[in-house]
Amino acid sequence: MFFLREPLTADIRDFIQTQVPLGFSYPQVGATRDGERPQGYAIDRRRILLGHGQDAFLRGRKALQDWRQFSLGWVQLCWPYKRIQPGVVVAVLISHYGFWSLNAARIVYVTDETEPARRYGFAYGTLEDHAERGEERFLIEWRADDSVWFEISSFSRPKHWVTWLLYPLTRSLQQRFMRQAVRALHRAATQAAAPAIQAPTTASA
Repeated sequence: MFFLREPLTADIRDFIQTQVPLGFSYPQVGATRDGERPQGYAIDRRRILLGHGQDAFLRGRKALQDWRQFSLGWVQLCWPYKRIQPGVVVAVLISHYGFWSLNAARIVYVTDETEPARRYGFAYGTLEDHAERGEERFLIEWRADDSVWFEISSFSRPKHWVTWLLYPLTRSLQQRFMRQAVRALHRAATQAAAPAIQAPTTASA
């Protein structure tokens, strides 16, 4: 959905409610879980080193649970208090050059593993009214060499005629988001104090 002005909170709430009953707009639901590369889609991946050891993993995990990769200014998550669990619908509000777009996505799955590497993350996928088709995964991984990484990976293609028409701009915005999102989460994770927990827990509301 496109706007000539920033939508009000009530507008966003109403929009999300209309999206909740909708299905996914692409057939490869869950493909990011195993790193599949569906044909006919643009594939993107970017990662950043968060540090080493348990503290770095816990800080990264907490930053991801708080949706801190969306702390960008020109991109807003509606809303970051949403619980990270399959089925939850969120909307992403983007300020473009003189107009706004609002698109909804549903969380497809959550990853919370301890072997062979400790990993925490989730993926969300586009719904029928989204301007794009595809899926995006956000993942914190604590590897065997003690390094902790944050990675974003996605596959996407235009769905709305506006995104087809402005495809070069759309791709530029997608890549800009990935570059800035990994840095935003890195900033949040490295500046935060380690959470006082001993083991991973489910995301809080």
